[in-house]
Amino acid sequence: MSTLSPGLRPPADRPVPSEPRASERPAPRIAGGAPEPRAGRFRRAAARLTPADRAVLWLYLLTRISLWITAHFARWLFPARPGTREAAPVLAPFQRWDANHYLHIARDGYFPAGAGPWTSGWDNREAFFPGYPFLLRVVHTVVPDWTAAGLLISFVAGAVAVLALARIARAYLPEGAAGRRTAALFLLSPCAVFLAVGYTEALFLALALPAWLAAVRHRWALAAVLTALATTVRVSGLFLAAAIALLFVLTAREKRDRRSWRAAGWTLLPALPPAAYSWYLHVYTGDWMAWKHAQERGWYRTFHTPWEAWANTWNGAFGHTQTTGYALMFQAELVAMLVGLALVAVLLYRRRWPEALYVALSLWALGTSYWYTSIPRATLLWWPLWIGLAALSLRRPWFRTAYLCVAAPVTTLVALTFLTGRWAG
Repeated sequence: MSTLSPGLRPPADRPVPSEPRASERPAPRIAGGAPEPRAGRFRRAAARLTPADRAVLWLYLLTRISLWITAHFARWLFPARPGTREAAPVLAPFQRWDANHYLHIARDGYFPAGAGPWTSGWDNREAFFPGYPFLLRVVHTVVPDWTAAGLLISFVAGAVAVLALARIARAYLPEGAAGRRTAALFLLSPCAVFLAVGYTEALFLALALPAWLAAVRHRWALAAVLTALATTVRVSGLFLAAAIALLFVLTAREKRDRRSWRAAGWTLLPALPPAAYSWYLHVYTGDWMAWKHAQERGWYRTFHTPWEAWANTWNGAFGHTQTTGYALMFQAELVAMLVGLALVAVLLYRRRWPEALYVALSLWALGTSYWYTSIPRATLLWWPLWIGLAALSLRRPWFRTAYLCVAAPVTTLVALTFLTGRWAG
């Protein structure tokens, strides 16, 4: 991470050639004065991608193909029942755990037929924010299969996210290969499988990373709108909103210009979607924090001090109180927490205050439950981590080799664990 500038703006706050506004460009025409066909407009949009962008997208496609091949073999080699003579359906490996929660919300709503937290056997679905289920229902009107609809969302959102991540990396790092290197380390990270399944990571990043890119370019209105959309997908959007608000304050103070503060109101916009969702839940349950209480009931996310959470997770990992599958996952939680703490320390040392705040809030939310849950998945959302690792690999070529040698088997095993239904222990 040492190549990051300690200032407020990344070193590549260097000017980017800007396109004329759509209103300033003449509408594309073909012979006879007719509007340009849709295919022509698509080619024009694709032409705006730089060679570096296309290289990143090509890498993204290759890793998706690799994952789909893994899923295909998994359903043949690891059947749910020993001795079966027929493989599971093609999309079955992708419809697991949280993906089922999102499907049920999209298909039936949050409180179908009057059911809710007061119902025996309730699945605590209100713990999940509505942005992804809403989009899933919209896409389902075009794609009849629910699982395929979720995979399509993640596929498109993942492409947007990795492209934005590469552009952020190129803004921070001077090396020409920075974007491609960051994308490669990110796409081969241990929990990368969650970017391709019916989970929220890809969609959240497709909104959060462009929001951050807009913020570092001081396009506060765009950053606020994208962050507001991100808060409809995950509560992590509020952590992003806090980081962008801090970046805005630091930038305005640096400029020492009263006009810079006029955009301050935009920093409040991301709070509206979570407030609206809390109001909706209050209407049905009488509880303003129903989503938080659902997490507590279903996933042991009751508040505990950080040292209690660490001790409970350590006991689950090494105290022989859990099966080996669960114990290994608790070990991964501990490692991910240490990585997060180290990342925050480096960001603070480099005076990257907004990024440090974003990761620290994430660690606080995940590290104050009864025990750690989902921290390895959360590493996907820590874009400073992947940029920092890319910076290290560009300075120390041996690090890339070491990373790939460790990440390749771990990433494959995590993908197989999820795709074969063994993720939760």
